[in-house]
Amino acid sequence: MANERLGRLTRMPVGWDTSNDEYEYVPLKLPRDVSRVSASMRLAISAEFHGWELTRVRLYPDGSRRVLLRRRKTAHHVPEPTVGC
Repeated sequence: MANERLGRLTRMPVGWDTSNDEYEYVPLKLPRDVSRVSASMRLAISAEFHGWELTRVRLYPDGSRRVLLRRRKTAHHVPEPTVGC
């Protein structure tokens, strides 16, 4: 059951292509209690300091959002963005 739930949270939505060899992609799920302003500020900070750019956003009826970020692949490690509460 836990693996099934985890698979649903990390699975890419249909139509989100991440097969580009030049970029690395990170899907994020934003809970419905994260406001639009707060989410945009947190994503802007990730973009500024870690090189991520917003590729796609999907808004669901319950108010949650799925976000796809991308950045050019690099040889050095840069931490993945977090937008949690």
